[in-house]
Amino acid sequence: MTLIKSISGIRGTIGGRTGDTLNPLDIVKFTTAFATFIGGKRIVVGRDGRISGPMVRDVVCGTLVGMGYEVIDIGLATTPTTELAVRWHEADGGIIITASHNPTQWNALKLLNSQGEFLTAADGAEVLRIADAEDFDYAPVEKLGRVITDDTMNQRHVQSVLDLRLVNADAIRQRKFRVCADTINSVGGIILPELFNALGVEFEILNSECTGHFAHNPEPLEKNLAGIMDTMRQGRFDLGIVVDPDVDRLAFICEDGKMFGEEYTLVSVADYVLSEEVKLHGATAATAYHTVSNLSSTRALRDVTTKHGGQYTAAAVGEVNVTTKMKAVGAIIGGEGNGGVIYPESHYGRDALVGIGLFLSSLAQKGVTASQLRKTFPNYQIAKNRIDLTPETDVDAILQKVKQMFAADPEATVNDIDGVKIDFPTKWVHLRKSNTEPIIRVYSEAQTAEEADELGKRLMQVVYNMQ
Repeated sequence: MTLIKSISGIRGTIGGRTGDTLNPLDIVKFTTAFATFIGGKRIVVGRDGRISGPMVRDVVCGTLVGMGYEVIDIGLATTPTTELAVRWHEADGGIIITASHNPTQWNALKLLNSQGEFLTAADGAEVLRIADAEDFDYAPVEKLGRVITDDTMNQRHVQSVLDLRLVNADAIRQRKFRVCADTINSVGGIILPELFNALGVEFEILNSECTGHFAHNPEPLEKNLAGIMDTMRQGRFDLGIVVDPDVDRLAFICEDGKMFGEEYTLVSVADYVLSEEVKLHGATAATAYHTVSNLSSTRALRDVTTKHGGQYTAAAVGEVNVTTKMKAVGAIIGGEGNGGVIYPESHYGRDALVGIGLFLSSLAQKGVTASQLRKTFPNYQIAKNRIDLTPETDVDAILQKVKQMFAADPEATVNDIDGVKIDFPTKWVHLRKSNTEPIIRVYSEAQTAEEADELGKRLMQVVYNMQ
């Protein structure tokens, strides 16, 4: 597996020959490059529960000390917790040690600026340039840095969720929810119980021990969630909650064991936020409310937004692209269809804890079940396929060919700001090269699952014919 370098950091598998995977030499080089770019005095470091986490943390922290930095090590922490900790510690940047939804053997360094947000494309490119140049200066012995541990950030993160204006903790407590959560043997098993206890929610945690030995594929997709879906079918719980290893993605399972729909996490939370803002400020203010999601996310967010009188905008895939667009239009909420909720009143980062607090508030105030709530939204079906790449694959040529195929189609609208997306009146398909894996992602949406999958596979065949 080749080391993947991108504007958001570096990612790879642990073990193997130097240069082929994520190894200590690469960790030192890219940590040094990031510290050089930041040019500050303090960096926050947090990690998920992966087996390789302690090793990577030791290398990262030791390197930063060698660069003269004060390192705030917050230990086992979610991605959003680390993002918030950068702001709370008034740090110059942050490093999150996590490979997000990737399998156990992967790890990564995700890089944050002084606002606790991912680097812009230009800043990320500069870090890569510094790393390639390897023109580094380390601190003299009398100016070496130090490591300070802080184990209070989880508690502070939970309290920040309870303090949000639209999180109705009293209504949640009165509803006496019973939830089952799958925390995939990572940091969700540490922080979600704290959140549930604070909200008065009765809970059971599956795969709760933070060992890094993931009980199943950690991406929160239906095909990976048979265990919790079977548990939910027993009828003992009001809601199933699934997070990925770094707890920035969130999926719900209804009380009957059926998926609420990963794509509908953001849709449901946005609907609640928009409806509450309209209640508070009146329908005439709704035109000022904007929502944002990426090009690969469901049309249902657009539909819900316009229903409330607001305006919807699409962004390129990638959290930094979504947050940049959100800031540009002043969005009240946004995120990604993979279960990522970004609520600026908290911070500009995907945060499963914020999503849980807002979703439970919605259920509590409306007095409905999860399945009843799901029926109130437009019902689109999305298919998510992938094409594995070889080193010889010319992705740019493939995407250009797809673009040309539909350029003259009067029913097709082609968008090429991020790969190629083709919009039809009742469906769409989006092809783009992944930033985190050697694949082309092929997402398609239609009014039936069969139609969505057929559209995606039609485009996939075009790619196969070109390889």
